[in-house]
Amino acid sequence: MKKKIALVTGGYSGEAQVSYKSAVTVGNNIDREKFDVYKVDIHPTGWWYRNVNGERTKVNKDDFSIIHNNEIIHFDAALIIMHGTPGEDGKLQGYFDMLKLPYTSCDAATSAITFNKRYTVAVAAFGGINVAKSLHIFKHSPLNAEHILSQLKLPVFVKPNNGGSSIGMSKVNKAEDLKPALEKAFKEDDQILIEEFISGREFTIGVFKSKGQIHVLPITEIVAHNDFFDFEAKYQGKSEEFTPAQITDDVQEKLETAAKRVYEILNCRGVVRIDFIYNSESGKPYMLEVNTIPGQTDASVIPQQVKVLGRTLKDFYTNVIEEAFHY
Repeated sequence: MKKKIALVTGGYSGEAQVSYKSAVTVGNNIDREKFDVYKVDIHPTGWWYRNVNGERTKVNKDDFSIIHNNEIIHFDAALIIMHGTPGEDGKLQGYFDMLKLPYTSCDAATSAITFNKRYTVAVAAFGGINVAKSLHIFKHSPLNAEHILSQLKLPVFVKPNNGGSSIGMSKVNKAEDLKPALEKAFKEDDQILIEEFISGREFTIGVFKSKGQIHVLPITEIVAHNDFFDFEAKYQGKSEEFTPAQITDDVQEKLETAAKRVYEILNCRGVVRIDFIYNSESGKPYMLEVNTIPGQTDASVIPQQVKVLGRTLKDFYTNVIEEAFHY
């Protein structure tokens, strides 16, 4: 019998708009001969099952079941395609753990850690991964610009600590621009991460596990038209992406080794995307952040990397779903 899969999307943050676009790509490329797929929209108004006609009925949160054609549907696994809370920060994973329902992403602990950018770089650094020097500040006890600049050198990146898709992020080149950047980031989150700028080429790497083995997708180099890889660059065409990246074998080996190590250190599952800056002077890759549920829109990196690898998205998503049953 075909496995019943909940394609879970939506969310409570501003990233929901990206989640819906990602869910379209994934939904269009799931092997329907192997899986029966039901779209579940987790929305501020409630948890809804949407049928092919767009009609919605409420999800039973007691057991995460739905009614379809007058039949109660219990899922075999959840395919989580949700950026932001509650799908990327561990909350949904904890709920599924209590129901003993397999799911495709990292577990609750890893999701919670990686959603917090400061904790991510701290854990990675403890495991020997190179990261930028940074400060972690809170809305209830903010630091003034002078104090921040006494500890970090300009330019710096200011970003919401728990956000994604580069929403609320700024690059600060001048001291007078730091205060507005802090205010912008605090509109998105109560915590902020401020990181020193590391010069170099920016790369992003998809990493996934298949049959217990960690695999790296072809590396993508990001060349932003804007000053950095912001929301417009990611989702509105304001960047160029080169897959596979034109790099030497030595650089490729260093990036792939670092990406696999990050995946191991953080105990990742499913497919993740890890961003790096490669500094040519030091000859080292520096990890920027980990995306445990990377974008899957037509403009997203992971689908590009899968195609360059020579695999179809249908085959890749089959692997992602089937891997969930091994945990």
